[in-house]
Amino acid sequence: MLASNPLRMDYYKKYQEIIADYNREKDRATVEATFAQLVALAASLDVEQRRAAEEGLSDDELALFDLLFKDNVSKSDRERLKQASKKLLSSLEDLLRPMEDWTEKSTTQAEVKIFILDTLYRSLPRPPFTEEEIEEVTDRVYSFIWQKSTSHAAALV
Repeated sequence: MLASNPLRMDYYKKYQEIIADYNREKDRATVEATFAQLVALAASLDVEQRRAAEEGLSDDELALFDLLFKDNVSKSDRERLKQASKKLLSSLEDLLRPMEDWTEKSTTQAEVKIFILDTLYRSLPRPPFTEEEIEEVTDRVYSFIWQKSTSHAAALV
């Protein structure tokens, strides 16, 4: 779940709290309450999956959209962010596919980060994004791509 979208940390923390409560007391009432909490948590994840469908984005595109998103963007800028998320993901997949073990080489790491920065400079609307915000978003996206690429279960390509 976290590999799919790092902004889902709240779900993971809530899951950990539920399990910790369960482990403290294992009587029938606690087990039933724990089960109810897990069902509620699963339902809230379904809401997140529905959000991806409503936005017209895949899970990875939604993760990038969330990383790019900025409060108080206009409706047209919101659409530009969706398109930027789709384009960035597709472009990154094309870039990374032939790069074997890119996370282990400083030159390929730099190439990927510069690629993300260049793509975002061309894609993100200014205003509302400033150059500093684009650089911050680049760092977040790079960290996400790094984590996805080093996690074999959720590899980007």
